[in-house]
Amino acid sequence: QAQLVESGGGLVQRGGSLKLSCVVPRSILNVRTIGWFRPGIGSERELIGYMTSDGRSNYADSVKGRFTVARDSGVNTVYLLMNDLRSEDSGVYWCNTYPPNQDYWGPGTQVTVSS
Repeated sequence: QAQLVESGGGLVQRGGSLKLSCVVPRSILNVRTIGWFRPGIGSERELIGYMTSDGRSNYADSVKGRFTVARDSGVNTVYLLMNDLRSEDSGVYWCNTYPPNQDYWGPGTQVTVSS
């Protein structure tokens, strides 16, 4: 089964930027919407942004104007560009198809925003 692999997390100061990467098998990237998720209320993962296979994107209100989902099909990678980071953005970030496929969850990548 395919697993999407995230990378790029780390420690950053408030107001700083990070770029997360998600390697997606081409067979999935070409036909599925890819989303970025982080912990939400309770045990649920919150969808914060996604990009469709034809390049359209959308974002949760909490990150709109600060985060951007981008894609480089040549290297089978979807990115999450994160600017103006806030303490409430701290957490593990995952990528998956949207709607999520339970078999595709990877380990995620940790983002920590310091004040």
